[in-house]
Amino acid sequence: MLYDFMISFMTPAQVAALAMIVTVLLSFFTLGRRFSFLPRDKGRDFAINGALSKGKIRGVGLIFVIDFILAVVLFVPLSVELIIYLILIFLIMLSGYLDDAAEKPWNEYKKGLIDLVLSILTMVTFLSQNSREVSFAGFGITLPYPVYFILGVALIWVAINVTNCSDGVDGLCGSLSMVTIMSFALLFSENLGSMGMTARIMCAALLAYLYFNCSPSSMLMGDAGSRALGFFIAILAMKSGHPFAYLILSIVLIIDGGLGLLKVSLIRFCKIHIMNNIRTPIHDHVRKNMGWSDTQVVIRFVIMQIIASILFAVA
Repeated sequence: MLYDFMISFMTPAQVAALAMIVTVLLSFFTLGRRFSFLPRDKGRDFAINGALSKGKIRGVGLIFVIDFILAVVLFVPLSVELIIYLILIFLIMLSGYLDDAAEKPWNEYKKGLIDLVLSILTMVTFLSQNSREVSFAGFGITLPYPVYFILGVALIWVAINVTNCSDGVDGLCGSLSMVTIMSFALLFSENLGSMGMTARIMCAALLAYLYFNCSPSSMLMGDAGSRALGFFIAILAMKSGHPFAYLILSIVLIIDGGLGLLKVSLIRFCKIHIMNNIRTPIHDHVRKNMGWSDTQVVIRFVIMQIIASILFAVA
């Protein structure tokens, strides 16, 4: 295995640095190819500035997620658990890409069912390989298997969908995801072990993507990227041993994308109308109702998430 060879004459930090450099270069090169098979965005009339995305390359999450997987295979010591996670992240990415490429967007229930099945498979894998002990408010708690299973499935499903909903402003989803991923990697490096290396590799792939996605963007990650990122963040949260940290380290993603999911769900299933004066996702509200530019949305949301991560670290 390449990792075993490199670690014989390099430090772990040097291997991590090399992995990130190679991933940035690989992702920059492959994203720059602008493959002809990638779909084009059709624009979204219901979204603020949605028409500006019409014609842009969409679904490039397919490219940088595959780059991420290749880099992990090359630079991270592989285990059965990690291999299964890589397969699952590929599948969640593929489901998003097929939706991106479809002439007619997939039904929400179809995507929700796919998320649920993959979340269940993930939790079966996770609980067979890891302790059920979690840290909460400074205390170690061992959760019963059924409780952890249900909470874990919910965490993965929510993470996939709130991250997906945040992908509506150039640079926003990628930037927020990178802050969240690096927060887990830095705060829980000891617990994460080799998963910490995968977090750094994912951030390297996102750096290359953001080069092309900063406003005004030339390409969009689509569901292929945002759904995979949400899934990956949920895995990091559980592997860190602090799954409840997700609520703070992803608080901006949760508020931005989650309030819309809550609003729609309450209307659709309970006939309860709330937040009637708030446009969701929240990034649309601040652009339409508060006059923020796309750049202001990205920078201010990222600042908020960094502050939240710092407060969590010192709490």
